[in-house]
Amino acid sequence: MDAAVSPNTVLWLAFAVAFVFGAIGQKTHFCTMGAVSDIVNMGDWSRMRMWLLAIGIAILGSAALNAAGLIDLGKSIYRTPTFTWLSYIVGGLCFGIGMVLASGCGSKTLIRIGGGNLKSLVVFAVLGLVAYMTMRGFLAVFRVNVLDKAALTLAGGQDVPALLAAAGMEAKTAVWLAVLAIGGGLTAFSLARRDFWTLDNLLGGIGIGLTVVAAWYVSGHIGYLPEHPETLEEAFIATNSGRMESLTFVAPQAYTLELLMLWSDTSRKMTFAIATVVGVIAGAGAMALVGKTFRWEGFAGLEDTANHLIGAALMGFGGVTAMGCTVGQGITGFSTLALGSIVTFAAIVTGAAAMLKFQYWRLMREA
Repeated sequence: MDAAVSPNTVLWLAFAVAFVFGAIGQKTHFCTMGAVSDIVNMGDWSRMRMWLLAIGIAILGSAALNAAGLIDLGKSIYRTPTFTWLSYIVGGLCFGIGMVLASGCGSKTLIRIGGGNLKSLVVFAVLGLVAYMTMRGFLAVFRVNVLDKAALTLAGGQDVPALLAAAGMEAKTAVWLAVLAIGGGLTAFSLARRDFWTLDNLLGGIGIGLTVVAAWYVSGHIGYLPEHPETLEEAFIATNSGRMESLTFVAPQAYTLELLMLWSDTSRKMTFAIATVVGVIAGAGAMALVGKTFRWEGFAGLEDTANHLIGAALMGFGGVTAMGCTVGQGITGFSTLALGSIVTFAAIVTGAAAMLKFQYWRLMREA
């Protein structure tokens, strides 16, 4: 990174990438909860193919940046040697259940706020509060002392290429085999049906995938300092984790609430993650206004309110525990081919499907 690049440059670029994400999400109805719901309730795979296409594009694009030496995926939070399997499973299940109750995941919450949904504003507040408690409050004690204790240490790293290399495969071969098999396979599967080839489906899948790649580039290349002038250590400008970051939407909502509550504390700064939260809301809002779909929406009643509050709490806890959400682990983490991200993705889908089936059973019983 050029030493002249300022934190503000990184923040504005993060905002711009997230703005595009929000606009695409609003335009194409990109929704991971909806993807699972469509399969469970109607057998329709269109939105799931959109999600899988986004993952495939993110894997291929991130691998290309990594191979070109523009970023180092090993410096993300996802490729750690510690495989906290119980946290991934429990967190993913909680998040999946929560996003059904709250009518959407973390990213969909921000997109809906941009579209005028006041229910999502409440979800944002509760999700952010519980996420903060899970990171640093009383829920963090349970997370660290119970869930995170169930872990395996994989010396070579927990990403699929590293696991293949540890099994005896040549390192470069392992990387490209994993990238092409998983990233290429998901992309091919998504595009295999011609009826999927609509403008919205392609824009949603390819566009969302590319925003994750672009965010990696902003944080991991433009925002990278091999030697910070003050600490003389490697640094990633304006990130909360101190490591390379891309799009994720649980912890960033907690950081956003923290900044708003402690605004007068000059030690609190705008960060990459917070800029993406603001960007998604702005992008979705702009698209809603342009498309004339902006409308105010509130709770339908007591049960609707309770479901959204419980769902938001589960997403806040689950997202932090699993180290990400449907985008944070399901696309961004997946793009690094980290095993933990793949396990979390599966747990989220399982939790969401189980809650959808429970809701259907309950509806039929009442009928």
